[in-house]
Amino acid sequence: MSENTQSPRKPRVAVVFGGRSSEHAISVVTAGAVLSAIDRDKYDVLPIGITTDGRWALTADAPERMAIADRTLPSVTDLAESETGGVALSVDPASREVVLNEPGAVPRALGEVDVVFPMLHGPYGEDGTLQGLLELSGVPYVGAGVLASAVGQDKEYMKRVFVSFGLPVGPYEVIRPREWEQNPAAARKKIVEFAADHGWPLFVKPARGGSSMGITKVDDLSGLDEAVEEARRHDPKIIVESLIRGREIECGVLEFEDGPRASVPAEIPPVTDHDFYDFEAKYIDSASGIVPAPIGDEATAEIQRLAVAAYEAVSCEGLVRADFFLTEDGGFVINEINTMPGFTPISMYPRMWQESGVAYPELVDRLIQAALNRSTGLR
Repeated sequence: MSENTQSPRKPRVAVVFGGRSSEHAISVVTAGAVLSAIDRDKYDVLPIGITTDGRWALTADAPERMAIADRTLPSVTDLAESETGGVALSVDPASREVVLNEPGAVPRALGEVDVVFPMLHGPYGEDGTLQGLLELSGVPYVGAGVLASAVGQDKEYMKRVFVSFGLPVGPYEVIRPREWEQNPAAARKKIVEFAADHGWPLFVKPARGGSSMGITKVDDLSGLDEAVEEARRHDPKIIVESLIRGREIECGVLEFEDGPRASVPAEIPPVTDHDFYDFEAKYIDSASGIVPAPIGDEATAEIQRLAVAAYEAVSCEGLVRADFFLTEDGGFVINEINTMPGFTPISMYPRMWQESGVAYPELVDRLIQAALNRSTGLR
C-alpha cells in the first residue's frame, strides 16, 4: 500500500513596492532588481504595487519594465494588471490570505503570503505605517519594525536617539509645521541665528524624506524661503543642517545568525555636475561610489563599529545603511541611517556587501530568511 505524500510548498514572498511618497519611482526600480534576484526555485513570488494614490494593485512580474529608461521613471500604474482592481491583505493573524477585488466581480483569492519584502521608500511605507499593518496581520516582513522604521525615517528623532547613545551628530535645527505656517518671520529668524552660529551654506531638507529629494543647498539668506518651500512640498516639517567639511563615507549593516555585521565601507566622491549627492546624481546620472573606501584599516574598523552601534541604537532589524562624514580632523559624524536602502543595480548597499563577500542573490535570500525566522509582535 503506497502512501500519497505531498511535497511542502515553497515560501511565498510578496514584494510590495511603489507607494504614495515622492520616492515612488525609486521604489519601483528597487523592486525590479529584487524580483530579478529572488530564487524562483526556492520561493514563490507575488508582486504587489501601490499606486501614488494608495491603491494596492496586482502587477506584472516584469523586472525588465521596472528600470529607469532614457531618464524616464517607472510607475506602478504602468505595471498594474487592472486599472480598478485592488489587492487586500487580511488583518486577521489567523489568515495570511491575499484577495483581489474587482468591481462587479467575485473576490479572487491569490493564496497565502509567508513573508513580505517591503521595497517602499519614504512615508506610507518605510516609516512604520506598512510595518504596523503587517504586525496586525501577523505576516513576517523584511527589515526594521514599527518603532525603528519611524525613527529611521524622521531625521530629527533619529538624531535625538543617536545623541542619547553617544553617537556623534552634526549641528541641526528643526522647523515644525506650525512654526512656518503661523509665524514665518520667527521661523526664518531661527534659521538665520543657526547660520550665524554655524555658518553658511546650510542644507534645508524634508525631515522625513529620502533619496535626496526636496533638499536644497542654501548659500545665503536670499535662497532660504525658496528652499524651505521646496522641502515643505515633501514634508511640512523640515530640518536644517550645517555644512560638514569632510568625505562622505557609507557602511552597510546586515543581520546574520550571530547578530548584525558591518560591510566594508564605501566613499561617495565629490560630484562635479551637482552641488551635492542629489537625486539626479544618485539615480539618473549614476554617480559612482568607491568600494571599498580608501580610508585605512583603523578608520574602517571605527566606521564599522559606529554603523553597528547606530543599528542597535534605533533597534533595527535585517539591514541598515549608515551614512557618515569623515571630517578633516579624522573623526566621524553620523549623518543618517536608511532602514530600507536602495537596491537598484547602482545602489551602494548591495555594492558594499558584494565587496564584503555577499553576492546580490545571497543578500536578498539572507533578508528573506531572517524575516521568516522572526515572529511578529513584541520581540
